[in-house]
Amino acid sequence: MKNILIIAAKEIQEGMRNRWVLATTLLLAALALTLSFLGSAPTGNVGVDPLDIVVVSLSSLTIFLVPLIALVLSHDAIVGEMERGTMLLLLSYPIGRRQVIFGKFLGHLAILSFATLFGYGAAALALAITGTAISSDSLLAFAAMIGSSVLLGAVFIAIGYLISTLAAERSTAGGIAIGIWLFFVLIYDMALLGGLVVAQGKPLPSGLLDLLLVVNPTDAYRLLNLGSGNASALSGMGGLAGQTALSPLILLLALLVWIIAPLTLATTLFSRREL
Repeated sequence: MKNILIIAAKEIQEGMRNRWVLATTLLLAALALTLSFLGSAPTGNVGVDPLDIVVVSLSSLTIFLVPLIALVLSHDAIVGEMERGTMLLLLSYPIGRRQVIFGKFLGHLAILSFATLFGYGAAALALAITGTAISSDSLLAFAAMIGSSVLLGAVFIAIGYLISTLAAERSTAGGIAIGIWLFFVLIYDMALLGGLVVAQGKPLPSGLLDLLLVVNPTDAYRLLNLGSGNASALSGMGGLAGQTALSPLILLLALLVWIIAPLTLATTLFSRREL
């Protein structure tokens, strides 16, 4: 465990040296503040808690931005070290390959968690400073959104590690990472929508719909944050949530499986890879 924490601390130090922590935190904070002040404008007319609008806005933003940040952070974690020759040096110490994977994963997850917590937390803090009334339910939904955003980031960090163990070059890993991001964030939902259009409005069996939603981690995240509570009415996801048997617990478990499976496969492949 000590070796894992040492490697995690090394990744955090490198992230701070490369301004990754500062850059991602400022980016998320700027977007969160913009969405919070722009999104809260109509609440006086419709009587909606402004933090609920922030939850909907930031959840939609997270689906596009957090997976991309996570993949950029992690896609060259292994292959990059191998190209630079530092992986051989690292493994010359009494450190196992599994410890390298888990240590790097924890370090990158800490960077993304810090950026998400403080970046998105700036929105709630700004609303509180301006004297905006915030209900306890909205605050709980906001906290759940931040936590699930970190989980979504962890999913794509794990996927990035899998890419990094499979690719032979950093450029190849970067191309695959962009392709993975496009597939899960854009192409999958467009294909699913196209399939529904082809079906001419015929309802899908509930079991098939549930499977299609959990197969894509971004859809599981979307349904988890926008399919219940006040956010469901604002996002229009309430109708879809009513047609599925996916509870918040099942959606959380699906995200955890999406973290464990790629990370386990990446660890297995790296342990067998020749340096």
